[in-house]
Amino acid sequence: MSTFIVQGRWTSEAVKGMLAHPEDRAVALSKMYESSGGKLLNFYVTFGEYDFLIIAESPSEHALLSGLIVAGAGGAVTNLKTTVAVTSAEAKKAFEAAKGLVSSYTPPGHTHR
Repeated sequence: MSTFIVQGRWTSEAVKGMLAHPEDRAVALSKMYESSGGKLLNFYVTFGEYDFLIIAESPSEHALLSGLIVAGAGGAVTNLKTTVAVTSAEAKKAFEAAKGLVSSYTPPGHTHR
């Protein structure tokens, strides 16, 4: 499973709806992620440029994208920004693998090593 961080903003209509009927949106998000084979790890309401931050696991980019499409089509969220997150252990493995590729790569504008 891959980990994704999703940030976004609520529309004014969504805020009006939550004001009229307060609810814990993590419940609905958990159901959506679980139905696509993923898992909601954390949901935060944030201050600043974005109104919320989601940390979720998903079996694939396609599964995550399906959920983002549903959320966007509902008209309650906008300005969605998604970032793939890797653990430090996963990053270490990538750096180790990259060591083996260094000799096979030539940067643009340089002669072959």
